[in-house]
Amino acid sequence: MSERLEDIAAKMMAPGKGLLAADESTGTIKKRFDSIGVENSEDNRRAYREMLFRTDAAMRDHISGVILFEETLYQKAADGTHLAELISAAGAVPGIKVDKGAKALAGYHGETVTEGLDGLRERLDTYYDAGARFAKWRAVIAISDTLPTRYAIHANAHALARYAVLCQEQGIVPIVEPEILMDGAPGDHSIDRCAQVTEAVLTEVFAELHEARCLLEGMVLKPNMVIDGQNARKASVDEVAEKTVTALKRTVPGAVAGIAFLSGGQSDEEATAHLSAMNAMGDLPWPLTFSYGRALQAAALAAWGGKAENVGAGQQAFAHRARMNGLAASGQWSREQEAA
Repeated sequence: MSERLEDIAAKMMAPGKGLLAADESTGTIKKRFDSIGVENSEDNRRAYREMLFRTDAAMRDHISGVILFEETLYQKAADGTHLAELISAAGAVPGIKVDKGAKALAGYHGETVTEGLDGLRERLDTYYDAGARFAKWRAVIAISDTLPTRYAIHANAHALARYAVLCQEQGIVPIVEPEILMDGAPGDHSIDRCAQVTEAVLTEVFAELHEARCLLEGMVLKPNMVIDGQNARKASVDEVAEKTVTALKRTVPGAVAGIAFLSGGQSDEEATAHLSAMNAMGDLPWPLTFSYGRALQAAALAAWGGKAENVGAGQQAFAHRARMNGLAASGQWSREQEAA
């Protein structure tokens, strides 16, 4: 294989750029399309994603990689070009979501474990041939006064580690995503409880990655920010930034290629503000950037509305959000720029 894992990961973490999470499953994108009254057809899914990937200003200047759903990796644009080729032509790296979703963890009510390891080695081989150079696996961690249990943390960390080394074996950079749910039930946890759980989860994840012999320089971490629950929001931007960086410094080895945050239920502007505040702190062992789905796409989806004549408006909305997050990845975002 000609490309080193470290080089692919470095490209994904290019300064002032971040990742577009366009890997919504068919069921998830149906909910997004339902919100704007658009039929969830393959043609509409293709048209929507093609609109994003052809937004030159965003893709060229602020997007370093795109996480795709399996369908999208093989789809062609209206002119017959593979969508993955559009991404590569813009200078970004095509990636692929490979997990099969979070399923109920037997014997542990309210907790889940992510499935999809069976047959993964063979799937990764075909994804590589289709142009994917990184992958993503999401573990979902419930949080409350009593959750998560030690067993749930271990089960998910172990699966993440097995996935990661299978990716690296195939020349694919793994994005390791342990998400502690900000907006899960009951969603009333404090920011300090989130910090405690985040540190416990990341400690276990990196212990398992070490046991599995994962090359840290050839992986990207996609964590939640340390933030209070959806129904208990009161932490300031600076508090979220400070507590997130503290938790990461305590648990994430400096050898990791980079950290690309999920937005996890935050509003567009919140996710941007928090990332910018962290980068403005300076003196960090790893680059910090974004790997946002909703926080990059919501405005574009609404502006597009499923109409061909609105493609320009959708692209303008996407370009704006990409630029704002590109500034945040350099610690240079401000509310004045947001308004302008």
